[in-house]
Amino acid sequence: MALSKLTYNSFNVTPSASKAVGFGSGADDLSASLSGGSIVFIKKLTASSSATVSFVNGSSDVVLDGTYKEYLFTFKNIHAQTNDATFKFNGSDDTSSHSYDIAKTTSYFDAYQTESATIGFGYRTAEDLANGTGVQTVLRNLGVGNDQSASGYLYLYAPSDTTYVKHFIGGGATYGSSDENVNNFVGGYFNTTAAITAIQFAMSSGNIDAGDICLYGVN
Repeated sequence: MALSKLTYNSFNVTPSASKAVGFGSGADDLSASLSGGSIVFIKKLTASSSATVSFVNGSSDVVLDGTYKEYLFTFKNIHAQTNDATFKFNGSDDTSSHSYDIAKTTSYFDAYQTESATIGFGYRTAEDLANGTGVQTVLRNLGVGNDQSASGYLYLYAPSDTTYVKHFIGGGATYGSSDENVNNFVGGYFNTTAAITAIQFAMSSGNIDAGDICLYGVN
C-alpha cells in the first residue's frame, strides 16, 4: 500500500463540523465521517449567601433527564461563609417536594501541599459514604479569606436510566483554610434505579457565600 501525503487543511475536525478522521469502507480509505460529541450549556446559578443551590429538572430551564448521556456541573470560585467548611452535594429522585436523600456509596481521597511546603496524600474516611443518604463532599476545607475559594467539577452519568445505579465522579482544587492547595477526588454511585431528577449543593456549615455553578449536557 502506498502512503500519500495528507494536507492538514483537508480535514475538518471543528466542533461545528462534528466530524473526525476514521477508516472508510475500502482497505486503504480514510474518511471524515465519524460523528463527534458536544457539550451544551444549560444553566448557570450564582450563589450569594445561599443555603443551597439546586438544579431541578423542568424548573427554571433546567434539563436533567434523558436528553443527554451525561451531565457536567462546574464550580467556579466557590467561597465559604464558614472557615474549614466542605462543599457537598446530594440528589433526589422525587418528581416534586425534593428530599435529597438518595443512598450513595462513595470513595474520597486527596493530595495537598501548604504554602510552607508541608505535603500529604491519603484516603479520607470522614468524607465517604457506605450506602448513606447524607450529603457527599466534593471539595473540602475551604477557607474564608478574601482570596480563598475552590473550583471543580462533578460528572453525573445517565441520570434518567431506570435499569442501573447512577455513577458520578468529581473533584477540584481548594485554597484551603490552612493556606494549602487541596486536590480533591471523589467517585461513587446513587444506589437507585429510579431517575435522578435534581442535584443540590450546600456547605457542611454556613452558607455558600459566593460562586458560580454551571450545568452542561454532554452528548
